Amino acid sequence: MATIRDVAQYAGVAPSTVSYVLSGSRSISEETRARVREAIDVLGYHPHASARTLRAGRTRVIALAVPRAAGLQRSVDGRFAIDVSDAANLLGYDLLLSTSQDKAEGVRRVALSGLADAAVLMAVDMEDNRIDVVRELGFPAALIGRPADEAALPWTDLDWEAAAALAVRTLAAAGHRALVYLGPTQNEFAARRSYALRGAAGARAAAEAGLSLRVVETPSGPSSERHSPNDTPRLVHRLRETIGTGPDRATALVVQHPTADHALDALAALGLRAPEDITVLVLGSLPDDPATRRVPRVDLPVHTLATEVIRLAAQATTRPTPSPAPHLLIPPLLSGAEGIRGPRGV
Repeated sequence: MATIRDVAQYAGVAPSTVSYVLSGSRSISEETRARVREAIDVLGYHPHASARTLRAGRTRVIALAVPRAAGLQRSVDGRFAIDVSDAANLLGYDLLLSTSQDKAEGVRRVALSGLADAAVLMAVDMEDNRIDVVRELGFPAALIGRPADEAALPWTDLDWEAAAALAVRTLAAAGHRALVYLGPTQNEFAARRSYALRGAAGARAAAEAGLSLRVVETPSGPSSERHSPNDTPRLVHRLRETIGTGPDRATALVVQHPTADHALDALAALGLRAPEDITVLVLGSLPDDPATRRVPRVDLPVHTLATEVIRLAAQATTRPTPSPAPHLLIPPLLSGAEGIRGPRGV
C-alpha cells in the first residue's frame, strides 16, 4: 500500500507538501499540485481514514509520546508526565503514555488504535517525522518542542535561543570574557533535537567581539542519549580540555539541561567550586531541583508548557488546525542573577 512518503518521492516534494495538497490548508503552485495529484493517481494512494473515523466516538484520552530506552530514568520525563496528566484531567481527559523508541511507528500505532483522541509529542526533532505521520492520518497532535516547520502543528516551547543568548550576555556584562557552553548530549545533537540545536545557536549568536565562547556537547553514554553517572569521567575530561588552565582559562560555564547535576559533579572532580572558582549558569533546570538551587538559572516552565500543550491538543480534537498552526513560545526568566560574579578582580 502506497504511503504519503511514496507519493512525495514520486512527485519530488516533501511529505508535508502532499499533506497540504490533500488538505488545502496552504497555497500550493498549480504545477506542484498537478505533480502530487499525478503521483496519487499512479500509486493509488488513499489517505488513511482510520483515525478520523475512530474519533467519531470520543475516548476523552490524550496520548503522551515520550520515547525512551529501557531502563532510562530521567526526572524531566516524570515531571512532564505528572504535569501533563494534571492539565489533561482539568479538561476532562485521561492520559495514555507511549514510550516507543521508534517515534514515528509508535505514534502511528496510537493514532490507528482508537485509544486516544489526540497526542502530545515530546523529544521533538527539528525535522520530526512524527509530524508527517499525524498529518497523513489526520490525527490531532500538539508538540512540546519547536520544530523547523513551525506552522505544521500546534506547539509550545521555552525560547531556548533567547535563553542561551540571555545567559551569554549576562555573563559577559558581569565581566566574563572566556565562556564554555555545555550543551546536551552528542546523541541529541546528532538527532537534531530542537532544544539542543536552538540553544547552541542562541549562544553563538550572542557571542560579541572580544568574547571567547566554546560550545561543546556532553559525552553520550554507549547505549542512551542521556548522560549517566558512569559517564562522569568522560565529562570531567571534556571540561578539563575546554575550560583550560592558567590565566586564559574559562571563568564561566553555561550548562543546558539535562546535564546540570553531572556538570557540577565534574567541576568538583576538577577541584573547581561554583561560584568561588567558576561561575555556573544553568539553562532548563527543573523547578525546585535542589541540585541547581544554588546557581543562577533559567528554569524549564514545565507547568506552563504542560497546560498549554494540553489546551492545544484538546483544541485540535474539536476543529481543524489552522495554517499556520497556533503556538506559544515562552520567554526565559533568569533567577538568581544576584549570584552572578565576575571573574576575580572584576
